Amino acid sequence: MARSIVQISGHIIDSLILPKVLDLIINLGAEFQILDIHVGHRRADRSSARIQIDAPTQELLEKILAKVKEHGALPLETEAEAVRFEPAPADGIFPDHFYATTNFPTLIRLDEQWIEVEHPEMDCAIRVDPQSRRAETIAMHRVKKGDLIVVDHTGVKIVPMERRVPREPFEFMSSAVSTEQPKGLLIREIAESMIRVRAERGRILVVAGPGLVHTGASRHLIELIENEFVQVLFAGNGLAVHDIESALFGTSLGVYLDKNIRASEGHEHHLRAINAIRKAGGIHQAVEQGMVQRGIFYSCVKKGVEFVLAGSIRDDGPLPDVITDTLKAQDMMREKARGVSFALMMATTLHAIATGNLLPATVKTVCVDINPAVVTKLSDRGTFQAIGLVTDVEPFLRELSQYLRQGGNAIDAEYTRSIPG
Repeated sequence: MARSIVQISGHIIDSLILPKVLDLIINLGAEFQILDIHVGHRRADRSSARIQIDAPTQELLEKILAKVKEHGALPLETEAEAVRFEPAPADGIFPDHFYATTNFPTLIRLDEQWIEVEHPEMDCAIRVDPQSRRAETIAMHRVKKGDLIVVDHTGVKIVPMERRVPREPFEFMSSAVSTEQPKGLLIREIAESMIRVRAERGRILVVAGPGLVHTGASRHLIELIENEFVQVLFAGNGLAVHDIESALFGTSLGVYLDKNIRASEGHEHHLRAINAIRKAGGIHQAVEQGMVQRGIFYSCVKKGVEFVLAGSIRDDGPLPDVITDTLKAQDMMREKARGVSFALMMATTLHAIATGNLLPATVKTVCVDINPAVVTKLSDRGTFQAIGLVTDVEPFLRELSQYLRQGGNAIDAEYTRSIPG
């Protein structure tokens, strides 16, 4: 029988961290005994517990310890152990037994002090610079030979996400696919959270698919952009092409959106739109030259919204602005996602999952799609903070725009009140 004692502290009851840890131990085939527990008397008080884990084998115990660590449960005997690291053997290759990161805030113990790991991101490694006493996550393709990479789990601590006290409205929503909860209530809470983020001068990221144009929802996204509720936009070639097709020809996939009838030779419109933008040199140039005078990307250019268009194998053209190198697109998205406080993902599966992989768990994330499997895939990939709303994107954006329109004036008022003096 293998045994270890772990300690966990924080808002472990209110945030359901303690029952999650106990469930993990049982589900993985071990037994637990709560040696002692201290429960806070007030909402703001922290609680703590020591839990003894008994597993049939040392191998299973190590597996359990790695899993419960994701919820902040750390073995007492390793609390003071220093982190271990090894040099990368070659460019693009991690050392054997490298520590695979989560998207939770993470600390490493270096020279008897806990150091925060910069830019939390899942499915990466941790690169350490002992001289500057800095640590950061690094993707596999970016590692260089000789980089010092953390190995094993020793000296690594994960800080689990806890509910804030007092809670924000957003935090009353469960991390699940919502099909039956009142959508109006959830949309209002999403709007309130976005207003709060902007009042604090936070950045909002929107990830969108071409369905926004096909369903006639682009006008609502344009309103969000014009009212400065979007600072960064991630999409693919499709959204940009159909948005520009709509701006140039009034159609999307050859169909007039206002008349809902197919245009003569309309199937060529998206290719002619691509050709026109390629001739202009890019989206910014087309806007500056007066060729494109409306639409999502017209507003992005005019309002200074940064956008990243990541290509795929099925793209027509593509537009000059599309990054066709997958790793370059990933790095650009990674760079632009830093500093984001809120992410809104709509009508896109691949871009939503790709973006979710890059975001820290501290970023509030909302995924809206008519397909409930999209947000399920997000959660399966580890984006635990994602809230899913199953609905068509047009009515969602229409209602969200109304709430933001009503509450948008609160931004300046709240910001003014936050200024000392």
